[in-house]
Amino acid sequence: MAKRKLPATLKQQIAKLRERGCIIEDEKYAEETLKYINYFRLSNYFAPFSVNKNKYEDGTTFNNIMRVYELDRKLRSILIAALEEIEIALRAAISNYHALKYGALGYLNASNFDFRHNHNAFTGKIRHLVECNEEREFVRHYNNKYRGEFPLWVIMELFSFGTLAFFFKDMHNADKKELAEKYYDCSSSELDNWIFCLNELRNYCAHYNRLYGSTFPVEPKSPRTLEYDLQPNVFGYIMVMKHIYHNKEDWNIQVVAPIARLIKKNSDVIRLEHLGMPEDWEEQISFK
Repeated sequence: MAKRKLPATLKQQIAKLRERGCIIEDEKYAEETLKYINYFRLSNYFAPFSVNKNKYEDGTTFNNIMRVYELDRKLRSILIAALEEIEIALRAAISNYHALKYGALGYLNASNFDFRHNHNAFTGKIRHLVECNEEREFVRHYNNKYRGEFPLWVIMELFSFGTLAFFFKDMHNADKKELAEKYYDCSSSELDNWIFCLNELRNYCAHYNRLYGSTFPVEPKSPRTLEYDLQPNVFGYIMVMKHIYHNKEDWNIQVVAPIARLIKKNSDVIRLEHLGMPEDWEEQISFK
């Protein structure tokens, strides 16, 4: 059996960081930090600065790691706010298209989806969502007044980003093609992929996972207008967000500007390659 790890005191945690090469100038500050940020969580931020499992790069300081930690936290906040706008717009586009073509309750008919669609699992998911949210005002209203018949644009308010992604994936190919071109000026395969990419990013942000130095599990499709391939890193996913975001002016103000300020403020401690960003990243992610 593998040897079990034992819990460590704050001083033991600090000693372990020092053993691995972390420079800690203010031990009291480090102790206070580790009181409120789990050692395992914080140690994850040393990964981009590690030579191997037990050795950090020369010059790695606790203060600089905390600056990267704060940059990551603020970057997640910027991206999750933008992802909210994207998700709400996707709900509107998909529900509008599907309901206008198949009716308000057309989503309950398996024939209105691709043959790969698992309709029993889907309707089971719908019932579960309604049961879990039965105390919400609009759910009570539709249960009481309309015998639990929820129009698509209403039930989608209970969908997670992941459920929304699978709804689009399971639509008829011709419908996906028409919707993607009408609302997003892209191919259905691009939109399908981008929604799944952004679902991954949303989960990373919502669960406070590290973005800096991370590689995401879904490879993003490059838009037809790009002359290079996107990679599954922060820059690649931000480029996907740009191509699916509906308000160009708002994107530049609410997303590009704060990210630029954040990166410039911390340019002495971060490396652009750990975000997947080229030298002209700001120009690339901006709308002209």
